[in-house]
Amino acid sequence: MNPTVLNPQVWWLTTRATGLVAWAVLSLSVVLGAALSTRALGRRPTPAWLQDLHRASGGFAIAFTAVHMAALVADTWVHFDLVELLVPMASEWRPLPVAAGVVAFWMLLIVEGTSLARRRIGPTWWRRIHVMSFALWLLATIHLLTAGTDTRNPWLAATVLATTMTVAILGLVRLLRPRRRLRRREDKPDANGARHVRPVRTNATTNATRTAPRHP
Repeated sequence: MNPTVLNPQVWWLTTRATGLVAWAVLSLSVVLGAALSTRALGRRPTPAWLQDLHRASGGFAIAFTAVHMAALVADTWVHFDLVELLVPMASEWRPLPVAAGVVAFWMLLIVEGTSLARRRIGPTWWRRIHVMSFALWLLATIHLLTAGTDTRNPWLAATVLATTMTVAILGLVRLLRPRRRLRRREDKPDANGARHVRPVRTNATTNATRTAPRHP
């Protein structure tokens, strides 16, 4: 056997490996982001390295997904062209599972791109777009389980199950957690006719300060 001849299965093995790693780092990014936003790690100041790990894992997810797609183009067993990898339902091979991966890839680009442009689009729009991370992760997981060939692996099944439960719990906490919005509430006038106006937070995380107008 000529050692210079590349094993024809190397691209398929590369596709499988990079797909699994891309899902793993994406899951890490989503779990860390949800944990940080819901303060599941505690109310103390978040260590800088956790924020950096959250951002870096999202970037690694794009990098490994790009290698995953490039290996699919190079593979000769199940060949894909760029149109099939970038346009949903363009693939003739398992069109729905592949479409889930295509849509997840575009959503990943949107989430990561808007994170880099957070200062320009503002925190409000950034939060609204960033919530898409949960749908992105769900589509990527569906793609993993329906388009991949490693679904019968018990370790993978256990990892997906544990990650799904973690993401679901953190997602519910984030959905049900009251938003911190400062509002002004005016109490009823007291016996002297004075009104007490105090700023309060809807989640009662801080003690409201009460101020009363002085009367001569």
